[in-house]
Amino acid sequence: MVGSTFKRANVEQIRTLVVPMPPYEEQRAIAEALSDADGLIESLEQLLSKKRQLKQGAMQELLTGKKRLPGFSGEWHTKRLGDIAHIKTGSRNNQDKVEEGEFPFFVRSLTVERINSYSHDCEAILVPGEGNIGRIFHYISGRFDVHQRVYAITQFLPGISGQYVYFSMVDSFGNYAMQNSVKATVDSLRLPTFQSFEIFMPPTASEQTAIATVLSDMDADISALEAKLTKARAIKQGMMQELLTGNIRLIKRKPLSAERGL
Repeated sequence: MVGSTFKRANVEQIRTLVVPMPPYEEQRAIAEALSDADGLIESLEQLLSKKRQLKQGAMQELLTGKKRLPGFSGEWHTKRLGDIAHIKTGSRNNQDKVEEGEFPFFVRSLTVERINSYSHDCEAILVPGEGNIGRIFHYISGRFDVHQRVYAITQFLPGISGQYVYFSMVDSFGNYAMQNSVKATVDSLRLPTFQSFEIFMPPTASEQTAIATVLSDMDADISALEAKLTKARAIKQGMMQELLTGNIRLIKRKPLSAERGL
């Protein structure tokens, strides 16, 4: 690269680039193999986009009562988060994390760290109080620890599904949080913002749980597809590194008649 303020490559450098080239038929075979890999990746991306849209549509229908699951009836009610759960920040710092620790450690990130201590053993929703406001939500049932800038929503009242509350927050807490965040160097949330957040809820825990199960199954399906897409991209990258350098050569198959000695 040349230049001081902005690095760039000039035409002459591009012209002198050395590219390893196999015979023409092998070039075509390699290109076809990589094109097939691209096709698989594109189809997975399209399917993933469709499933995400379906889930978003399901959330808008199921979390508002516009669509009821079979077998349920009764009037929905609006409840304040502070009236149905206990909300408190953690006490740990980033330096408390331990690589390959025994328990999940929720910090201000999508990444769940590990730690060898736990302060909670229950169903909980974890939401950072600053940074990426309204974009990060975690749900857990079990032992875990919490960063001092992360809010742990626990101790749900009888008749309240914590997982239903989680999906409601994923769906609508973000816009509400940004409208009620404290504007400083980094947007942050205070306890009253969480306490006053309103959730539209079915009348029974069984319906809440049924809705949460449907959405959780959709999440699992999406996660499995994301894993397939990641694997497909890694395989294609590996193919390029091997096939485009000659480390691995494609075998040209003989016609079937020749293999049979005809």
